Amino acid sequence: MFAPGTVDIRPMTKADLESVLAIEQASFSRPWRYEHFLHEQSSPHSFPLVAVIEGAVGGYVCLMSLFEEAQILNIVVAPHLRGRGIARALLEHAAAIAREKHAEIMTLEVRASNRDAIALYERFGFFRTGIRPKYYEDAEDALLMEKSLQGDR
Repeated sequence: MFAPGTVDIRPMTKADLESVLAIEQASFSRPWRYEHFLHEQSSPHSFPLVAVIEGAVGGYVCLMSLFEEAQILNIVVAPHLRGRGIARALLEHAAAIAREKHAEIMTLEVRASNRDAIALYERFGFFRTGIRPKYYEDAEDALLMEKSLQGDR
C-alpha cells in the first residue's frame, strides 16, 4: 500500500497519453487506441483520471456519467504497481465524481476470469447483476456489476 498523499489522482491530460497507452498495451490483448482516450478527454460526460506515483502515471480510470448512471469504461494499474491500493483510490475518486454528477448507480463490466478485479470491486461495494455471454474477442463472458451510490452521499 502507498502512504496517503503519495498517490496523486488528477484529470488525464494529452501529455499523459504516452504513459497511459504503455500501461494499456501491457495490460490488454486488445488495448484502447490513442483516439479512444482523446475522445474520453473531449466528451462532456467523461471524466478520465490518472494516478500519479512518484511523478509517473501508474494507473488510470475512464468514467462516464450521464443522468443517474455512471459507468467505469476502463480502469487499469501498471502491472508492477498492482496490489498497492491504487485501483481502489481510482475507484474512490471516480465514485466521488459520479456522486457530484448526481449519479445513483455506478456500473462496470469485467472479464469473468479476472478474479482479482472482481474481488476488488466486491470489496468496494459492487455486486453482480448479470453476464454478457461471449462479450470479449476471445469469447470470454463479461460479468456485469453495479454499485449503489445512494447511501454514499
